[in-house]
Amino acid sequence: MKQLLNRLINHESISSEEAKQVLVNISEGQYNQSQIASFLTVYMMRSITLKELQGFRDALLELCIAVDLKDFNPIDLCGTGGDGKDTFNISTLSSFVTAGAGVNVAKHGNYGVSSACGSSNVMEYLGIKFSNDKDFLKKSIDKTGICVLHAPLFHPAMKNVAPIRRELGVKTFFNMLGPMVNPAFPKNQMVGVFNLELQRLYGYLYQQTDKNYSIVHALDGYDEISLTGKTKVISNHSESMFSPEDLGVNQIKQSAIFGGNTVEDAAKIFVNVISGNGTEAQNNVVYANAGLAIATSKQISHQAGFELAKESLLSGKAKATLNNLIELSK
Repeated sequence: MKQLLNRLINHESISSEEAKQVLVNISEGQYNQSQIASFLTVYMMRSITLKELQGFRDALLELCIAVDLKDFNPIDLCGTGGDGKDTFNISTLSSFVTAGAGVNVAKHGNYGVSSACGSSNVMEYLGIKFSNDKDFLKKSIDKTGICVLHAPLFHPAMKNVAPIRRELGVKTFFNMLGPMVNPAFPKNQMVGVFNLELQRLYGYLYQQTDKNYSIVHALDGYDEISLTGKTKVISNHSESMFSPEDLGVNQIKQSAIFGGNTVEDAAKIFVNVISGNGTEAQNNVVYANAGLAIATSKQISHQAGFELAKESLLSGKAKATLNNLIELSK
């Protein structure tokens, strides 16, 4: 590790094989906490290269507890986090709306590291059980259209890193990896990333897969479609830019999608929105994100997906999906 750190501190990059080996070594407990913290810190000071990101991804996918859900052809909606925006749980809400619209979802998520409330925090608060039992997960997606893959249960390799990430409390390259290492290896994905450079790297890596994907970044810094301005989308078909007006909705203010300062605040907003009592801005943001996920999976237009998302939320199907999953968790 000392040699690697010296090289990285001297602004050298490492090969994908070396990057992969570092994570394997971390998983085997070969480094102490100070070494791991230093390694994470280097990547807060400089950009990650395509080869490094690829190596880290390959290691985590190789070391994960895989779960085969291909019979359900699910989609994952997952953002990198780390955008520092403290929005309400948009991609998690959008996941239930997507499932309510009849598109199966394998939701990969974790506790918040750099935000007040991550996807797993809000779902746990609402009474959703986390499990890596394959039968339970299959039953879950079969009966409700969604299953939750709580990252720590599927990536035991990372148990040595979790406490360090918590103590650091800032985004690390593990934020960049989250959406890429879903243990169900879904063929459909809608991914949000926190900057344009990472969007470009994701685009390169996803081009080498056989996935249907949409990688989004809102130009004012969000790792999801925020409707606070323009959003860039890279998919397996094209690259495009769209504005809220393209979906027939108004641009909104950042304050309209703030998620509060605690898990309780976030859960309250979550329940409000999924119950059909969200503000127009909150609802539209959820429709826009769920709509793109539905469009990605069904290979239809974003506008058509937006309308299906709207129907899912307003008809109560999204809420029923949430209630069924909570019931199954008991």
